[in-house]
Formats: sequence, structure tokens, C-alpha cells
Amino acid sequence: MPEYSRFFEGSDRDFARAQTPAERLHLDVVLLMPMLAIMTAGLFVLFSASDGDWDTVNRQIRNFVVGFAVLLVVAQIRLDTFQRWAPTLYLGALLLLLLVPFFGVGAKGAQRWLSLGVIRFQPSEIMKIAMPLMVAAWVVRNGLPPRPSTTVTTLLIIALPAAAIATQPDLGTAILVGASGAFVVFMAGVSWWQIFSGALAALACIWPAWLFLLRDYQKQRILTLFNPEADRLGAGWNIIQSKTAIGSGGWSGKGYLQGTQSHLDFLPESQTDFIIAVLAEEWGLRGVLLLLLLYGLVVSRGLWISFTAQTSYGRLLASAITLTFGVYVLVNMGMVAGILPVVGVPLPFVSFGGTSIVTLLLGFGILSAISTEKRVLSR
Repeated sequence: MPEYSRFFEGSDRDFARAQTPAERLHLDVVLLMPMLAIMTAGLFVLFSASDGDWDTVNRQIRNFVVGFAVLLVVAQIRLDTFQRWAPTLYLGALLLLLLVPFFGVGAKGAQRWLSLGVIRFQPSEIMKIAMPLMVAAWVVRNGLPPRPSTTVTTLLIIALPAAAIATQPDLGTAILVGASGAFVVFMAGVSWWQIFSGALAALACIWPAWLFLLRDYQKQRILTLFNPEADRLGAGWNIIQSKTAIGSGGWSGKGYLQGTQSHLDFLPESQTDFIIAVLAEEWGLRGVLLLLLLYGLVVSRGLWISFTAQTSYGRLLASAITLTFGVYVLVNMGMVAGILPVVGVPLPFVSFGGTSIVTLLLGFGILSAISTEKRVLSR
């Protein structure tokens, strides 16, 4: 006979089944299962992309372990605590971004990291989480749907860190940070005339951004998108090799560990940004479709958590985290397939990386906290 526990005042039922261990830890199993499947598949792809380097795979496993520890801790935090501390986290992340030009550490021609001696981290990764936390808190505080004055202030909150990140330069992360804030505004029920006005303003900023913000190599990446064959051995090399790898995989692929583009070092960044090309070459289109299905399950569950959230803040925050995750996937696959410019966005839970994985899992820890919010409040 199943055990039952009585709910306290405020519950809509007198009795309910005892909580599972996952529920007591505030973990959403439906969300975690496809994530774990993606990570497992990602380790197999990474092993091939790294030419069987177990050290790289072990480091990725450590990244997952650290990330899950962060997820578990974050999932225990009440949602009103996130809302209360959102401005402090946002201002702290913005301050760190402003310190990067003066004290930042450079790598691969970009200055994006701060070093504390023992660890090195990207403040922009912190802003990926701080942005939706802050924008959601600001919008909810000023009432829904947002008034024009609230929307203008929100756009400034979004624009300041996005511009700081773009000048590092890190256009890909700037786009993701901006998108995470914009999704909050959209889901808050902003009027269509405000959306139209914002779109016109964004279009008006394209030419000034091209002239004064984008670096020469970023402009070249955009131009290469339309004609990669114009510079086969230079700017067009990445796209040409990734499209070759994807096309050669066909439906069923060449077989695991049998890819030639990555194993013969034709494919650059095969362990990070272009790792989906390795999967497509060895596992074929069916492997890519299976991975997309798993990503779709994660996004679907995240949106369900958003729709069933108990507060407006939880709804906006969950939708922003979920939709930004979806943009991660679409931008990475789009740039590798040659339909979007190369902007340096990793494939979530598949590309090798430390800070990005921990940041993603921190976000999913917040999703788990939102998912279990009703049970927490009813105890």
C-alpha cells in the first residue's frame, strides 16, 4: 500500500503521495533525462573528435560533475531569493565585464577572461544568467504587461552588457546575452507596436555597428557566409570543411571513429564549435536528427515548466532560459551548416568546455527550482 502524507494549510488536496528522492532534492527528472542522454552522446563524439584522447574526455566528465554539483545547489534556492538578489548579481557581473579591458587575460586574439590565479573565467558567462534574472525582476516589479517606459529601461539594461561583451570581442556571446533579456520582454506581453519600434531601432543600428563596432575579421566572416569559395584557404576554410563533413556523412554516416575531415585535421575546432560536423560525418543525418529530438525534449520540458510556473517571475525566467538554450543550438548548427556567420557559439553539452557547461547547468538548476516551486510552497 503506498504511503501518503498530509498537506498543510493552503494545499488543494488533503493527501498526497510521499515525495520521491528527486522531488526532495527539487530535481525535475523529465528535464534531466534528455540532458543526460545528450551528455552521454556528446562524450562519444568528443572521444572521436579528439582522436581518442581520454584526457580530454575525462576533463569533460569533470566539467559535467562540477556543473551538476552547481545545478543541485542552485535547485535548492527559493525563487524569491533569486528575484531579490538579481540586481546585485547583475551589477556584479557588469562590473566584472568592465574590468576585462583593464585586467583581462587574452587568448586567441581576444581578451575575455579574468584570472584569479587558481581559476580563469569569463564574466560574460555569468552575465548569461544574470541578464534574465535581472530583466525578469525589473519587468515584474514595474507591472505586466510592460509600459513603454519600462521597456526602454529594460533595453538599456540589456544593451550595456551586450555592448561590453561585443567589444571584447565576443559577438556570439553578446547575441546570446541580448537574446536572453529580449525573450523576457517578449514573454512579458509587450505590445506589438513596441516590438515593431524595437525592430526598427535594431535595423537602424546595423550600419553604425558595421562601421564602428565590428572588427575586420567579424565583417569578413559575414561576407564569407555568402561566398565561402572566395577565400577557400582563408576565411572560407571552416565553412567549406564543415559542409564537406556534413555532406559526406549522408543518411547513416561513415561509422564511429571513421570520419576523415576531423581525423585528418581538415576540420578546425572539431572538439568545440564545429563538433556537430564530426557527429554528422560519422553518424549521418539520422544521428543529427536524434540529437535534435533530444534537444527538442529539453526545450519542450523547459517551456512546460514556464507555462506551469506559480509566479510571473518564474514564468518569465523559465521561458528566457529555455529559449536562450534553443538559440544556442540553432546558432551553432546554423553556423556549422553555413547558413549563419561563424560567431563562436558551442553546441550545448556536446562541445568541449568548462565555463559554458557550468553556466548552462546553473540555468537548468534554476529551471528545476521553478519546476518544484509549487511543492516547496505547499510544505
